[in-house]
Amino acid sequence: AQLKTSLNPTTIPPRSPSPPWPDSFCLTAAGGGQTMLPLPLRRHLLFMYSRRNPSFIPFSIAATAISTLPTDSAAAAAATPISDRLRLLHSLQAVPANLLLSHPLPSSAHLCIAAHLLARARLFPHSRSLLSRLLAPGHRPHLAASLVDLLHRAALALGPRRSALPSVVDTLLSLLADRGFLDDAVLALGRVRELRVPPNTRTCNHILLRLARERRGPLVRRLFEQVPAPNVFTFNIVIDFLCKEGELAEARALFSRMKAIGCLPDVVTYNSLIDGCGKCGELEEVEQLVGEMRGCGCTPDVVTYNALVNCFCKFGRMERAYSYFAEMKREGVMANIRTYSTFVDAFCKKGMVREAMKLFAQMRIKGMTPNEVTYTCLVDGTFKAGRLDDAFVLIDEMVQQGVPLNVVTYTVQVDGLCKEGKIAEAEDVFRLMEKAGVKANELLYTTLIHGHFMNKNSERALDLLNEMKDKGMELDVSLYGALICGLCNLQKVDEAKSLLNKMDECGLKPNNIIYTNIMDACFKEVKESEAIALLHKMQDSGFQLNVVTYCALVDGLCKAGSVDEAVSHFNKMRDLGLEPNVHTYTALIDGLCKNGCLTKAVALLDEMAGKGLSLDKVVYTSLMDGYLKQGNLQDAFALKAEMINSGLQLDLYGYTCFVWGFCNLNMMQEAREVLSEMIGNGITPDTVIYNCLISKYQKLGHIEEAASLQNEMESVLPSCTIGDAAPGSDG
Repeated sequence: AQLKTSLNPTTIPPRSPSPPWPDSFCLTAAGGGQTMLPLPLRRHLLFMYSRRNPSFIPFSIAATAISTLPTDSAAAAAATPISDRLRLLHSLQAVPANLLLSHPLPSSAHLCIAAHLLARARLFPHSRSLLSRLLAPGHRPHLAASLVDLLHRAALALGPRRSALPSVVDTLLSLLADRGFLDDAVLALGRVRELRVPPNTRTCNHILLRLARERRGPLVRRLFEQVPAPNVFTFNIVIDFLCKEGELAEARALFSRMKAIGCLPDVVTYNSLIDGCGKCGELEEVEQLVGEMRGCGCTPDVVTYNALVNCFCKFGRMERAYSYFAEMKREGVMANIRTYSTFVDAFCKKGMVREAMKLFAQMRIKGMTPNEVTYTCLVDGTFKAGRLDDAFVLIDEMVQQGVPLNVVTYTVQVDGLCKEGKIAEAEDVFRLMEKAGVKANELLYTTLIHGHFMNKNSERALDLLNEMKDKGMELDVSLYGALICGLCNLQKVDEAKSLLNKMDECGLKPNNIIYTNIMDACFKEVKESEAIALLHKMQDSGFQLNVVTYCALVDGLCKAGSVDEAVSHFNKMRDLGLEPNVHTYTALIDGLCKNGCLTKAVALLDEMAGKGLSLDKVVYTSLMDGYLKQGNLQDAFALKAEMINSGLQLDLYGYTCFVWGFCNLNMMQEAREVLSEMIGNGITPDTVIYNCLISKYQKLGHIEEAASLQNEMESVLPSCTIGDAAPGSDG
């Protein structure tokens, strides 16, 4: 009575012959009919009964198959007589294993039973083929754990002698990983652990490797903790992943844990750590790892030496890189194409193209065929050295040798041509690349857009930007930086600031360079308050000002006449442990000189010399100008002599300072001598110098001298007249 009330059974008419299910599955209803219990309770009683009565197991599997089929399949199965389903299930065990693959298998449960039988017969490829049907295009990810349950039930039905649960579960997990269902694979693995079926470590490693290649950090960490018996391969996969992600502290901790549980690191383990530490510049740690590696009896291989050569080249330690290269030869480890390519790249980045070419020739002598990486490094180096003809010879050679030009090679060409001002040729390369079927990436577009901005062709730059958007490319920080830099150079500060706001809307965080470019442009547009507001915004965003930012700040404040504030920021910079560079010193010295603070300027000059910083023309000229404005000819000439002795020559601005200084002191003869000297040194006077002299002669009443200079100026600079006099040229 309680069952009738609580379960709300459905009444069914009496049937003949008697149904194949036990009497406990039914209740007698009024009128002699039977009532069927609801499905969840029937399923529970079904498995309980099958354990007591093994002959009932085939029916148990039939019921399981019906309950786990999709709705339409379940309906079809329900329409089939129970005796037919039982006969089919019995027949599976009678089919020879090698014919099961082509045998009718109407449900997922049947597939699972057949997969067990095939695996038990050691026909593993056939078993895998059957299980792959469960992952057909209509597969739903959340069914992954249910598939594990199906395989488990099939194993219970077949019994230990006929099932192969560990094997088919491993195959399913491997299939999920290979098909890219990585989340499903991790879920399925979790269900396997719940069923207390020990997963194969090799299968876990396979899934881990797939996750690592997809850079699925959280899942890599989660799965690693679920591996029942991690081996050296398990640790190697995760340590390598962490090193490539820059998570060195976590990689070291895992390395220590590995050794603590008695799992000995191998050469692959050390290679990952050496490469990871090397790329982050931790060269002392690299040396320690090499020593530990040798102490453990691990012999460095070509991968080890390539990682060592790469990191020491990358951070300018060429001598140490060469010592490892020599060690390779002594130890009999053959250098490969990657070893030589690393050195070629390092030489090119240091501007040592001749040495790179020699090494390139050695590669060929040794019978090595340069690949696209080697060629691209060398092409990049020759472009940067201004050797465009050599670069194009190398590109032609690539084509002749059948070495494919990839997007990096094309980007190097476009960048090199843009920097040489050959924008039309860069556009030709860009179109040629498209015809070759190589797709341009964001970096190539950024390079070309930057090149057009640098050559004052903003219209084409913006067309390229629209072309990117049409192709569905997303603007990254680098591209926004190129656009903002280009707009700043064109003095379109408002448009640059608009792009900065758009970055905020897109959730992109501007970097120091972007903020510094806009701040510098604001200063140049005499928008000091906007520049300072940007500085505050930069600091509020958590940025630490670097030397370049401070240099732009000091220079902008000095040019705006806020010298005291510039000095304050200069001192703050040093308090933060940042060493001012030549440009920062130059900017402040120039500002101090223009504001008559010569004593402070000279003190900074001495400080520069004490630090071994090279004084440039701007520093010397600024101080000479300051002395000349005070009428201090002696110190001005002393600085001029010092400047010439250091290998620097006066430029147009330097000579202008002396001409103006002499004119201001009414020393016209000396001013004319300076004019003759500069012409003799191949420097053409401009309108400022001529007008300074002409104006002074006129004031002194020397009309003939003024007229003579006027005629000279018109012959040297035909487009100029006395009306072109620069402001302040009259002294």
